[in-house]
Amino acid sequence: MSEKIHTSTTETAQRLLDLLKHRRSFALKELTADVIDPSYIELMLEAANWAPSHGQTEPWRFTVFSGTGRAELGHAFAEAYQLITPPEKFDANGHKAQADRVWQASVWISLGLTPHPTANMPMWEEMSAVAAAVQNMHLMGSALNLACKWTSGAVVRHDSVTQFVGLQPPSQLLGFLYVGQPALAWPQGARQPVAEKVRWVR
Repeated sequence: MSEKIHTSTTETAQRLLDLLKHRRSFALKELTADVIDPSYIELMLEAANWAPSHGQTEPWRFTVFSGTGRAELGHAFAEAYQLITPPEKFDANGHKAQADRVWQASVWISLGLTPHPTANMPMWEEMSAVAAAVQNMHLMGSALNLACKWTSGAVVRHDSVTQFVGLQPPSQLLGFLYVGQPALAWPQGARQPVAEKVRWVR
């Protein structure tokens, strides 16, 4: 009986490892904007909600943009581009590209951090909790064969975009996870051997 339990546990662990190794980050050009079943996004958000957080602060906050709701987000990105670009470097095509990029992915999810008002946890721990939530969300997306990427450039994290998604200080916007259907075959991954990054003290 114990051997069967051990075998089952090992198989479960291997399936988990296979899922972890399946996860990829996709550029926008590698996505299609085909409609995604909303229940898939709900599964991703539920997975995110089970991330660990010190003191059970659960600091993650998300806003989901899909369908025509992406248009408002595109306007926010374009406005942020204009605000951070010196007049002499402003490019009309770049401005338009910021507005149009939202249509390249089916869903955009803002990744917000709202510190607990009384727990007084270190900010790095709260950020780590949000990162764990995003990893959970990304893993669930990969399990559903959805293409995702956490994008965190200056435009998408600008103060004006932060306010647009409804976050006020001390809350922070850490970027967006965009989600779409993969346009091409799922890419292969590679890692250097873990032994090169580990030191054992026995």
